[in-house]
This record gives sequence, structure tokens and C-alpha cells, in this order.
Amino acid sequence: MKVVLDVKKEHKEISITIHCPEVDDTVQKLLDLFKSFPIRPPLFVGIRDKKKHLLKPEDIRYFYSENNTVYAVTEKGHFKITEKLYELEKILPAGKFVRLSKSVIANLYELSHFEASFNGTLCVYFHSGEKEYVSRHYAGKIKEILKLNRRKNK
Repeated sequence: MKVVLDVKKEHKEISITIHCPEVDDTVQKLLDLFKSFPIRPPLFVGIRDKKKHLLKPEDIRYFYSENNTVYAVTEKGHFKITEKLYELEKILPAGKFVRLSKSVIANLYELSHFEASFNGTLCVYFHSGEKEYVSRHYAGKIKEILKLNRRKNK
């Protein structure tokens, strides 16, 4: 792999071009890496007690959906937000947030530990002591992200 850095004052913005014969695992990992570093981190507006609060992604433990309403959970409590979970998946940094279930997206850096259950689900514990369950549908992806499947089949 060859890396070329072209620094010039006349460049108006950061631009990344990848030249490759095909999109393989290495290229895909590079694309995922670039997507995980937003130039402008998003801020969310959370509503609680009729007041609007600015929420930074790094302060959010997890997002959850309940009765068609999405909430962001921080150290300061639960805040109603206007974005839907599928919209959050598109704008949150991929390397920092992960989908746990149909109704929860978690901040990876807020996770403390996991417990596996007999039915194929995982129970995720946060540093705060809260817990959420990972559905079987998302368990494989989370294990892959966290490199829990380190054994290689021979």
C-alpha cells in the first residue's frame, strides 16, 4: 500500500481518494475507519422538563426507543431526542457506537462487561451499572467488533 500526502494551502477541504483494483477487506476497513472520524462531531438536542439541552455523543451512554420515542441516556439522565435510531446509525461514529438490539444503540466506551446466556443473547453492563440485552441478530456483529471471536478455524 502506498500513501501520498498532499498538503497545500489552496486545498479548501480534506479529500481522500483510494485507488484499488477491488474493494477487499483492507479497503473496507479503511473506509470504515474514515467514516468513524467525523470532521464535525454531531451535537444532539435532548429535551427534559421542557428544557432543551445540548448533548455531545461522547457523553451519551446509549440511545433507546420506547413507544415510538427515542431517548439519549447520559450521566445526567434521560433526554428525548427527535432523531430515529436508524438515523443515528448513519451519523454516529461507527467505531464508537454499536447497535445492541432493534431498540438500543450503545456507546462502546461506556460498556463495562458482558454475560452470555444459554439462548444466544448477551447481557451488556454499562459502567453506570445499567444493563441492556443484545439480541441474537446483533450479537455476531458485536462479537466481531469487540474481537470476541479470536479463534480461527483450522
